[in-house]
Amino acid sequence: MWVSKLRYETVIGLEVHVELKTKAKLWCGCSTQFGTEPNTQVCPVCLGLPGGLPLLNKKAVEFALTTGLALNCVLADHCRFDRKHYFYPDLPKGYQITQFYQPIGREGWLEVEFADGPRRVRIKEIHLEEEAGRTYHLPSGPDGVASSLLDYNRSGIPLLEIVTAPELSSPAEARIFLEELKAVLECLEVSDAKMEEGSFRCDANLSVRRPGEKLGKRVELKNLNSFRAIEAGLVYEEKRQRELLAQGEPLPYEEVRTWDEEKGITVYMREKEQAADYRYFPEPEIPPFAIAGEWVETLRTNLPELPLEKRRRYREEYRLSATDAALLSRRKAEANFFEATLQKYQGSAQTVANWILGELTRLMKEEKAEVTNLQFSAEDFAALLQLQDQKVISSKIAKAVLEEMFRTGTKPAVIIEERGWQQITDPNIIKTLVRETVVANPAAVQDYLGGKQKAFAFFAGDVMRKSKGRVNPELLNEILQAELERHRSVGNSGYQSDRQ
Repeated sequence: MWVSKLRYETVIGLEVHVELKTKAKLWCGCSTQFGTEPNTQVCPVCLGLPGGLPLLNKKAVEFALTTGLALNCVLADHCRFDRKHYFYPDLPKGYQITQFYQPIGREGWLEVEFADGPRRVRIKEIHLEEEAGRTYHLPSGPDGVASSLLDYNRSGIPLLEIVTAPELSSPAEARIFLEELKAVLECLEVSDAKMEEGSFRCDANLSVRRPGEKLGKRVELKNLNSFRAIEAGLVYEEKRQRELLAQGEPLPYEEVRTWDEEKGITVYMREKEQAADYRYFPEPEIPPFAIAGEWVETLRTNLPELPLEKRRRYREEYRLSATDAALLSRRKAEANFFEATLQKYQGSAQTVANWILGELTRLMKEEKAEVTNLQFSAEDFAALLQLQDQKVISSKIAKAVLEEMFRTGTKPAVIIEERGWQQITDPNIIKTLVRETVVANPAAVQDYLGGKQKAFAFFAGDVMRKSKGRVNPELLNEILQAELERHRSVGNSGYQSDRQ
């Protein structure tokens, strides 16, 4: 029984692979466009054919340097590439060109707001390398023989690997770190970081130890393609290793496992390779290169405001909640739309935040749209909110106007004019509608006079229905209250006088 009382620590380090958003591949001019026909974006360099000589893509280096600056790395002034040997069908040359000895950046950090407060997570290094091809495994045919197909369109796309120090202490922390890193990369516009397309992937290394002991043998989890899968896989692996330690059966060697989504378990793949297994040596066809200090300083000057800085500014400057600030700052496009709206809108930042995170987000999810392809501008959005503030339209009508803007791109004032949706603010018109409803429902009047407050909502709803939501709700409540109280004072005679 004493074993169950032992405490364990979880230690997690991450290797994040990010496809850089260049138009051409790392060593050649082939396109990096996603989703084209297999093997249509290849050349002798991509395919590792004899005579194909690589030529380094300067834009990929620029994106790597920009990322290194954002991650507070010490950038190299001289770099070189190396060959990493392993033999998979999707690696046509039989080796991968990467940076083992002289990575482009080292000793960085990323500040992340965890549940227990902000903390810097150290970045051991970032390095450039080439992407491999893609293998498609087909099910067995009638003869029982399985087969695989290879697509080399992805082969040679510039890849940036970001390696953290082993200092994340839970699966939840790993997920939070990755969400922050993804937001940073999107903000820098160096990658679209789409996990569903494989342009943002993570291999997670997890080990368990007793407090104060050296790091235990680690398991590397591969093929984690969503934040949910990353956290679920690590939770399972953490539990499995703790149970093994509690039983006195620590891992005999380091291994690579994959996450089985359907079964909810990790599955053994192979024993983990060590650096010597890859037989690294300098890439002879790409000479070492220098990185000019002036170039780096220019990139540093052009760094945008990063998500963490933006979140803090939104909380301080606009008094937004931590949740709203985080949601608005996580993607650059949404943040830009929010701030562009504020420049044209005379109301509060919270109103803009509520509409973006509420109705606009709902519409975008329903139509699978993005802020970048909306049919209306931030100025049109601000105009809509201003019309609501000025009581030209009610909040209910404003939602209907937004839907029309979303689908057609028509200006809000035009929609309101064409549909006759201007809010009714004339007290005499509202009083007439109220009296018609009250007179037509004497039983509901008695319910209200008897203390049933639901009757008030019934009357208000009926007037709104008849006016198609155009009545000013504040005036309606005021006039309806006065009318019902008038009946309390005059009794049933009020009905007769109204009907005469």
